[in-house]
Amino acid sequence: MQRYLLILLMLSSLFLTQLAYANNLPDFTPLVDQNSAAVVNISTSNKARRIEGMPPGLNMPDIPENSPFYEFFKKYFGDIPKGEGPSQERSSLGSGFIISKDGYVITNHHVIRDADEVIVRLSDRREFIASVIGTDERSDIAVLKIDADELPILKLGNVDNLKVGEWVLAIGSPFGFDHSVTAGIISAIGRSLPNENYVPFIQTDVAINPGNSGGPLFNLDGEVIGVNSQIYSRTGGFMGLSFAVPVDVVESVYQQLRDKGRVSRGWLGVLIQDVTRELAESFEMDYPHGALIAKILENGPAEKSGIKVGDIIVEYDGKKINFSSDLPPLVGSTLINTEVPVKIIRRGKVNKLTIKILELPSDEQVIAQGEQVGAKSNVLNLVVSNLNKEQKEDLELTDHGVLIDKVGEGPAQSAGIKSGDILLLLNNEKVKDSKHFQELISDLPRGKSIPVLIQRRGGPIFLALKIDE
Repeated sequence: MQRYLLILLMLSSLFLTQLAYANNLPDFTPLVDQNSAAVVNISTSNKARRIEGMPPGLNMPDIPENSPFYEFFKKYFGDIPKGEGPSQERSSLGSGFIISKDGYVITNHHVIRDADEVIVRLSDRREFIASVIGTDERSDIAVLKIDADELPILKLGNVDNLKVGEWVLAIGSPFGFDHSVTAGIISAIGRSLPNENYVPFIQTDVAINPGNSGGPLFNLDGEVIGVNSQIYSRTGGFMGLSFAVPVDVVESVYQQLRDKGRVSRGWLGVLIQDVTRELAESFEMDYPHGALIAKILENGPAEKSGIKVGDIIVEYDGKKINFSSDLPPLVGSTLINTEVPVKIIRRGKVNKLTIKILELPSDEQVIAQGEQVGAKSNVLNLVVSNLNKEQKEDLELTDHGVLIDKVGEGPAQSAGIKSGDILLLLNNEKVKDSKHFQELISDLPRGKSIPVLIQRRGGPIFLALKIDE
């Protein structure tokens, strides 16, 4: 009898513990009821280029008609005259939210990128064709406008009040399932991601999947504290690592896009790297921290202020710099022409300087000596950099050639150009350096094949490159 009483007591204790735990969990239902109407579904469409036949001089492979591959090759490479194949429409799906009663909508840049038509669908099933007010690739934020009035809106929160471990909630359209709600906690704040220098992301464990992009991330007060933008995944689906653009970045980009259609950012004019333990010791630092200046760009704010290569920025406008990734978001959010106090370590001693921050130039303008020309700044989707003296000597090049560091999806990749190739000639013009490369691609003809000479494994190779009209 005592045994049964003991078991009953243990079960009761477990039940009461679970009940107490459940009572401490947040109730998300009021938050969803009050805010879901302002969350929208966004679909886009863009017409893909027509399926083309084989290039002149090449015929369909000689495959027997009873082969399982015969219909495939005939369909795509058979007797279809070039440029006369059926056109295809591509569509993407994402989320967004209404920020003003007169129809301004915030979403991700990548949701509406290259779209011919953007359709915003409200919770009451009304649909609107939206106009794109502006888009900012660096922050992955876009602003749309629909023709409607007296719409439900969301309230923006304050990132200064965010704490790691607090509950957050997302509403969006993962895989097209409208107004799906997922919850979790903030895992980290100010997270830097590769190639995203100007956004200090909020990391969460909220389940985010394709279709959630552009949707709001809420705190328990029902305020938007971020826009869901990216996930880290090895499978393409959710794996517990989600990233949102913080609301202060979103609000700044929104206001600038709405007011002037473009975004201005502060610019320091340096290339930086992290300080390792070994570097900290070599620079007579007590411990590794700060942003080490590896290069100063010509005529930039840093050069004018007296900063030198080898200086380590440890404080910017009163804010400590622990990692090099801490610096770009602070600089980018600084108002243009503002004079900012900076604390640096130079030869083991602390110095104070004042830097007048200028506007970050466009990718086409920022082509300093030795600096990479980014893939986002050219139609070939290439990242190239200048060859140093040793590379030129090894390759037996004197007056031309640039190194291809990265090849993105586009005309260059289709032509067979690869990372590590040396670009020598572009449309029969010698490519002198990265700046000259940028000048050449701006004048390349569209809709026709042009010759490209590269050097690969010590040997020259001509390739044919074509940019769509």
